Amino acid sequence: MHVNDISALARNIRSAYADREKQPSHLEVLNILAKGAGYKNFQHLRSGAKKPVKEEKHPVIDRASVERVARCFDKDGVLTRFPSKRSDQISVLWVLWSRLPARTKLTEAEVNALMKAWHSFGDHALLRREICDAGLVSRTRDGRVYIRMELPMPPLAQAIARQIAD
Repeated sequence: MHVNDISALARNIRSAYADREKQPSHLEVLNILAKGAGYKNFQHLRSGAKKPVKEEKHPVIDRASVERVARCFDKDGVLTRFPSKRSDQISVLWVLWSRLPARTKLTEAEVNALMKAWHSFGDHALLRREICDAGLVSRTRDGRVYIRMELPMPPLAQAIARQIAD
């Protein structure tokens, strides 16, 4: 068995164990490993299939990351602190991006007002700059017009947004 991404395999195994109350059987472990390597199941791997099935459309979401980033928001969905870890910052920016109106031109004052309403640590300019620098929002050279870029939201950011909304 060859695995291109051992990290993805580890996440797959971890998520398979997360919902279990008891230890899986030997065959269940073999199936988990085979699925993590891209095969349908252990039989598919053992049959000598030359090519694994296509990657799942629903990637494994790291629940620890979801929980860690969600803790940056209060019960009302207001950002209480900007995380120090860059990957967590990007996830936070995606959540804020999802709240911006789609295909709508906004002035800097309108973006500032939205950012002020969505956070409580007093640095809306940081959020505005970061969301632009991350390529999630574009602005004109003079900074007068902002518009949300229409991009597919990463699955991790979607999971975080759902967690915050609940």
